[in-house]
Amino acid sequence: MRCQYVTSAQESGATQPTGSAQHQLDSDCTGLRILAVHAHPDDESSKGAASMAAYARRGARVMVVSCTGGERGSILNPGVEENRRSHWDLAGLRHREMAGAREALGVEHRWLGFMDSGLPEGDPLPPLPWGCFAKTPLERAAAPLVRIVREFRPHVILAYDENGGYPHPDHIMAHKVAVEAWEAAGDPRRYIAEGDAWEPLKLYYDRAFDVARFKALHEALETRGMHSPFAERIARFAESEPEGAPPVSRHQTTTRIPCADCFDVRDQALKSHVSQVDPDGFFFAVSNDLQREIWPYEDYVLAASRVEANLPEYDFAEGIDYRQTPETRRGNDQTA
Repeated sequence: MRCQYVTSAQESGATQPTGSAQHQLDSDCTGLRILAVHAHPDDESSKGAASMAAYARRGARVMVVSCTGGERGSILNPGVEENRRSHWDLAGLRHREMAGAREALGVEHRWLGFMDSGLPEGDPLPPLPWGCFAKTPLERAAAPLVRIVREFRPHVILAYDENGGYPHPDHIMAHKVAVEAWEAAGDPRRYIAEGDAWEPLKLYYDRAFDVARFKALHEALETRGMHSPFAERIARFAESEPEGAPPVSRHQTTTRIPCADCFDVRDQALKSHVSQVDPDGFFFAVSNDLQREIWPYEDYVLAASRVEANLPEYDFAEGIDYRQTPETRRGNDQTA
């Protein structure tokens, strides 16, 4: 099947999506299957969580794949930092946190089984640890994901862009393995030990850190005379851009998923990751009521499609006749 790569709304001849108050997801998404590829446990709750919960609530099967266990992460919640037991078994703690997030979102989950690479710091940067995810040869790293794609048979894959959303080695590697699985899973000549071929139909990149969203919420807060947690972040964007220029990016939003009804579910999932998320921190600094008013959706880029793409769009399932494709067996919190 021919694959159309879509790098921006402009290149496809479409404008970016507008406000989605008039757009709603189908109330019954039974038969649709969505696979989201994430680097660490907690990434699924901070990037696209409300979208996944919205589809799961409407009957779609949604599966999250965590490429690593987050073993080399830091404890970011001051309330947990003082608990010595959290440091003794961070991997076990993060597995338990992921189970809570999975339950909150109503999704299925698989561990890809690779070791967290950590976030190198220093000048020069130290080498990555031996055997970590980011140093694994691509075909070896992608093989278990190809197997999951062929077993789960997703219509849609959600992934990071080539910068990983931000340049963490595991996020960049998660992008690479997701694209490799997208390209290879439908080819019976490749990864022949990983099951029968299955060709996903659409590949999206998450835009959780879209500066347009930050600016809209920032302006809404300032208009109301309220403190904005985005001021410093927006200032950093402005310093890195020529005056009057848009943010430097290969990608612009093509797809907005109306999911405001699941913002509270997203927050519940985030709070499941107690070692990583401060309940009084950045993620909860703006009320969900204001977010529903100003930005009631989550943003994505349609990076590639094997069905006709009519942009802009407001539903991952646009162009997919998912009710005609077969169901497959379930997997829940397993390692590939």
